[in-house]
Amino acid sequence: MSAPLLPVDLADFQHRPPGDRPVVVQTQGLAKAYRTGFWLNQCVTSLQNCSLTIYQGETFGLLGPNGAGKTTLLKILLGIIRPTAGTATLLGHPLGESAVKQRIGYLPENAYFYDFLTGWEFLQYTAGLFGLSKAAQQRRIVELLDLVGLSQAAAKKKQLRQYSKGMLQRVGMAQALINDPDVVFLDEPMSGLDPTGRFQVREIILALKGEGKTIFFNSHILSDVEVICDRIAMLDQGELIALGNLDELLGTADQYFVKGRGGRIADLEPWLDHMTVQGDLWHGHVKGDLYDFAKQIPVAGGHLITLQQTRPTLEEFFIDKIRQRG
Repeated sequence: MSAPLLPVDLADFQHRPPGDRPVVVQTQGLAKAYRTGFWLNQCVTSLQNCSLTIYQGETFGLLGPNGAGKTTLLKILLGIIRPTAGTATLLGHPLGESAVKQRIGYLPENAYFYDFLTGWEFLQYTAGLFGLSKAAQQRRIVELLDLVGLSQAAAKKKQLRQYSKGMLQRVGMAQALINDPDVVFLDEPMSGLDPTGRFQVREIILALKGEGKTIFFNSHILSDVEVICDRIAMLDQGELIALGNLDELLGTADQYFVKGRGGRIADLEPWLDHMTVQGDLWHGHVKGDLYDFAKQIPVAGGHLITLQQTRPTLEEFFIDKIRQRG
């Protein structure tokens, strides 16, 4: 049976903890291996033992270096490829069911568009695939063009081959939303965009989040993920190595960033995470008791310059986790 949707009462909905909402994505021990080589006698594992749960209304970010298995997981959830092992459900159904595909939206990383269609014609074509009536198509296209910041005039007159990368990404976002989906999958939605384009796509995702949509996306732009996501998962070499919200992964703001000058680095380094040394300047995040560290600085021959309450950025956390794995 399909996962029941909550009533559209956003004020109440957004204050509910995720565990009190319906499950949208559930995976258990998901794995994918490919046969390669001339005789297909080599096995490459792109995903292994991946178990996660995503709830209705969450904005969920999937992180990892190139080749980590992010797109593989996304394609399995979309029913494009089949897992080698494990089980998964989407909106309470087994993966790949037609009824489920009617309720999802998808923007691939390298989307192909029909160059000689206008943006309006392309959205009409997409709407027709979902069986929307002419009146519904007209209404929905106008709504989406307004959401993604494309003018109706430009969408009706300009062919897609004349669109910039940012405009193509925005019309791609519109086609992913044409059926008013319950869950939206975005594969590297900010890839290749300039800062203005990234900002526009981020604002679209935040608008969808405000509507209570469930959003699952991959990204290398960690600063954007940190702003947008409720929870994140991190993959490396096909393995899930981190899962949780930012407070769980990065800690709360009771951590401290320090900057100092001089001293014996070997004596100070055990006290600091993400320590960076530039000449006689050093900085990092304090490990252990702050007051004990403060007393250690003059003992080591150093001088404290600044101290501020903070926590590691998502980028620092990401780099640290990958380095730990060698």
